[in-house]
Amino acid sequence: MTSKQRLGVGFIGSGFITRFHLQSWLGVRDADVLGIWSPNRSRAGETAALARTLGVGEARPYASITEMIADPAIDALWICGPNHRRVENLEEIVAALQSGRGTLVGIACEKPLARNVAEATRCVELIRQSGVLHAYLEDQLFLPPLIRGRTIAWSRGASLSGRPYLARAAEEHSGPHMPWFWQGDLQGGGVLNDMMCHSVAVSRQLLTEPGKPRDSIRPVKISAQIHSLKWSRPEYTRVLRETMGSQVDYEKRPSEDFARATIEYVDEAGRPLIAEMTTSWSYVGAGLRLSTELLGPEYSLAYNSLQSGAQIFLSRRLQGGAGEDLVEKQNAEQGLMPIVGNEAAEYGYENENRHFVQCFLAGRQPELNFQDGLEVVELLMAAYMSAEQGRAIAWRPAGLESFVPAVAQGTWKP
Repeated sequence: MTSKQRLGVGFIGSGFITRFHLQSWLGVRDADVLGIWSPNRSRAGETAALARTLGVGEARPYASITEMIADPAIDALWICGPNHRRVENLEEIVAALQSGRGTLVGIACEKPLARNVAEATRCVELIRQSGVLHAYLEDQLFLPPLIRGRTIAWSRGASLSGRPYLARAAEEHSGPHMPWFWQGDLQGGGVLNDMMCHSVAVSRQLLTEPGKPRDSIRPVKISAQIHSLKWSRPEYTRVLRETMGSQVDYEKRPSEDFARATIEYVDEAGRPLIAEMTTSWSYVGAGLRLSTELLGPEYSLAYNSLQSGAQIFLSRRLQGGAGEDLVEKQNAEQGLMPIVGNEAAEYGYENENRHFVQCFLAGRQPELNFQDGLEVVELLMAAYMSAEQGRAIAWRPAGLESFVPAVAQGTWKP
């Protein structure tokens, strides 16, 4: 347990996801954002200024991760940089700690933990070498409606009629904000690696009995499909080059913009359970859509983030500028539009960050940690295997440790 009453937090990364975390920090009472490091010094300064403007901490930019660790005010790090820098960032952290440059209480890492199983395994090895507490930042496990819904489904439905047997989870939007997300070698794949990590974690959580470990259900078979439905069309490959730069070339090096997977589990009694996941960068609706279902013998749970309860109608006579002031990945400025009042809370960031801050302050190892992140990556890579081979894959497939998806190698052709 740290002797401090408040946790001083530094962020690695200054982009979209870090800014979402900063917004959520308005709901975190016992920690301050004090540092930002990014290879883009200008963006680091801007993001630190945003933290100060929001009033979530007197953040300042640092010249290096090591310099941030050396500051006694920094107690924990949130790793939110690009996937291809994950191992590199952790290696610098561990080197700084082992050389005595500074100390940390905990490290939290954004999803996915890494681009493939080999890198995720390396991340787990490094965090164990560091000797500090660690957390896997999977915000959708902290969605307020799903936390409450899961509790009620199990306490009322499952207790009276039997455990749930089918979970569905989907995340869909029109595409990422930054060029590296679209590049298979940097991101580790396409939409499957980028977003199905959420759906795998959510569906597994819903099917797991509260109070029992995640390995109380175990995977036995995985089947998956991937396609490039929209962004490989000639008119959209041009759009990508114009908006993301010449390094994003979907004529030569496409990534999948649609993926589906089914994971068959069994519980402790050997009963079959099914998890169905769908993810898309080719969905065009009001904006980001998260949808979830849980089905049991005499009950069901359903959630849709765009059914928020608040809507606004803007007529065609209104010609405003494009933005994302109503919902993340907003696709229109006219018509009947849903409003997500507090996205940082609705998507789980507030609950997530409060939870991990409290764990770190108490000196308690979070249950959701790097090992969970590794297990999610293993399931994602098995899904890529299935999609490439065109068949269901029995768990645990040979060669998983060294497998790199064709999308990440730049050799996949839709």
